[in-house]
Amino acid sequence: MKIAITGGAGFIGSHVADTYIAAGHEVVILDNFSSGKHENVNESARVIEIDITSADIDLIFKNEKFDIVNHHAAQIDVRISVNNPLLDAKLNILGGLNVYEAAAKYKVKKIIFASSGGTVYGEQNEFPATEAHPTNPCSPYGIAKLANEHYLFYYQKQYGIKYVALRYGNVYGPRQNPHGEAGVVAIFTNKLLDGQQPTINGNGKQTRDYVYVADVARANLAALKEHAQGIYNVGTAEEIDVNTIFRKLRDSVNPQCEEIHGEAKPGEQQRSVISYQKIYDELGWKPQMDFTSGLKQTVGFFYQQI
Repeated sequence: MKIAITGGAGFIGSHVADTYIAAGHEVVILDNFSSGKHENVNESARVIEIDITSADIDLIFKNEKFDIVNHHAAQIDVRISVNNPLLDAKLNILGGLNVYEAAAKYKVKKIIFASSGGTVYGEQNEFPATEAHPTNPCSPYGIAKLANEHYLFYYQKQYGIKYVALRYGNVYGPRQNPHGEAGVVAIFTNKLLDGQQPTINGNGKQTRDYVYVADVARANLAALKEHAQGIYNVGTAEEIDVNTIFRKLRDSVNPQCEEIHGEAKPGEQQRSVISYQKIYDELGWKPQMDFTSGLKQTVGFFYQQI
């Protein structure tokens, strides 16, 4: 199949591109390279440099005649969404709508969307959260992810386009950007390798569901199945706290490094963990990489970047 991947030069999107190409699909990457990197791009992929908010998206879809759209392009920083909700909505909601309008107009068969199990549920009252858990996102970023899911439901009803929304846990692994807010694994790894002192926010007991990027790419492959439809969590159903991450990384990278705690971030979610039972039952996906092995792979990648 011919597949467009928006944000295909980014952290997760580039791994999805690799997985699709390995499975024999034709991949066209749509990316403006504001955060994506040319070195992430698979040499077998074709690249069109474009912003998803551009009116030229329509012409690209007209000319390319994609079978599938995999939509990963996004503003990914929760803090930016809080500080500038208008910018976040322009990129993450209006940008998505620009893609979906073109997909509907030019008869795309399915849209696969990168949603966020770490933000759409808000403060959980069930652990792990299933897809039926109430959605109460606490940031404009999470609100935008949920809005995209609702729009995709609308486009399915209105135009018959199938959709899959993959609600990711906290994705980590090679190629993750170690700068900015996203990705404590990448941030700690980079600092430890550089001989810098990481700082743990608050008591470090905040938990997240850390899922390895290659497993996430396999979930995107499973989403291509004909019967794949609707919303699926993509996680491990395991909670890991920040202290554990720091100690595992310190012990493997720089055992002499102290454990330093700073101020807690106001309003930070304390626990987040999601069930993958639905995607396992319907699509046969489950995580394969355990956390310790995933950290080893991630550290190895960043070590090679020095």
